[in-house]
Amino acid sequence: MPGILDAALALAALPALCASAYLAVLAALSRRGPPSAASTPPRLFFDVIVPAHDEEAGIGKTVRSLLSLDYPRQLFRVTVVADNCTDETAARARELGASVIVRQEPQLRGKGYALSLAFARALAEGRADAVVVVDADAVASPNLLRAYSERLEQGAMAVQADYDVLNPDASWRTRLMSIALAAFHRLRSRAREHLGVSCGLRGNGMCFSCALLREIPHEAYSLTEDVEYGLRVSEAGHRIHYAEEGRVSSEMVTSERASRSQRRRWERGRGELASRHGLRLLVQALRRRDRMLLDLALDLLVPPLANLGLWVALGIAAAGSLSIATGRPAISLAVWSACVLCLAMYMLCGWALSGTGARGLLDLALYAPLYVLWKITLWMRPREHASREWVRTRRESAVDPNLK
Repeated sequence: MPGILDAALALAALPALCASAYLAVLAALSRRGPPSAASTPPRLFFDVIVPAHDEEAGIGKTVRSLLSLDYPRQLFRVTVVADNCTDETAARARELGASVIVRQEPQLRGKGYALSLAFARALAEGRADAVVVVDADAVASPNLLRAYSERLEQGAMAVQADYDVLNPDASWRTRLMSIALAAFHRLRSRAREHLGVSCGLRGNGMCFSCALLREIPHEAYSLTEDVEYGLRVSEAGHRIHYAEEGRVSSEMVTSERASRSQRRRWERGRGELASRHGLRLLVQALRRRDRMLLDLALDLLVPPLANLGLWVALGIAAAGSLSIATGRPAISLAVWSACVLCLAMYMLCGWALSGTGARGLLDLALYAPLYVLWKITLWMRPREHASREWVRTRRESAVDPNLK
């Protein structure tokens, strides 16, 4: 009987081991940053799109950041799409010098619809060589457009900038988010750039050539429209490149209530895409022996880190209990221990890339288990009606100091 239990626990560990080993491989490949792109004189015109829903309080910070980019002013335009707004987002953006598109379609709400409208206008005008998407709560590094320009000049059709946390020291929650984003965005994107596969889209800091948008129209309206469109681009054979030297930074929420709402939307959206496309992409990748499709499939199928960590914790507890009860080593304990080592390597590499220092490492040790417990409480609560409408996340810095 103990042998059967040991075998069952070892078998249950195999999917977790595959997921953990995949993350460990990415961590190992992320230690050295991607090579810098060769500098080229700016000549491409960019349409910088800022989709916004009731962002009057914070839109000024974003528009000012974009209008001050280190790129010839005659070669880019900042356009704010005020989507079904009930405040003065549009007026505030115009006042600061941005072009504004006002969209009022209550039956078709969402970031995907706002982007499709702005992209269609850019294509119809024929002036832009590429479009850029920056969230309405973000600030950009001055070199953002130069980083995109260099990749596009080298033949890229889709580029993702680095995505960082604007307020990492606001609380333990934002420090953990900074570590998580460093692992999910920077670590994974570095590794994929080295592997020559698609780094994926992150919703903020995206750049698409207009030629790509003509070939693959932006018709993505799900809760995770960025991942949805990125799948279509990659399946068509276009690699999404990573420009680490260009950066967008967004403010992360610190309150439990806002975090709960945001996390549910993110995980529901990714879960829907994983159930629809994960296994299909895996089968296609194996049939075609296509490593880009394989990476896309694995990225979708690997569960969120907190879920995977809980799975591994329960597994190693069960295997350890079996080993103690029988008085002999359990094979399953070795397998689950390998999962722990892989996850530890991944998280430590994410912490190292996050720049949060000793305080971040301490928060990781103290609060990551609490975060997992918090996730359990989310699962235990009754499911709320999940709206597909654009829900603005309440942020603590709710008032722009320059808003008059």
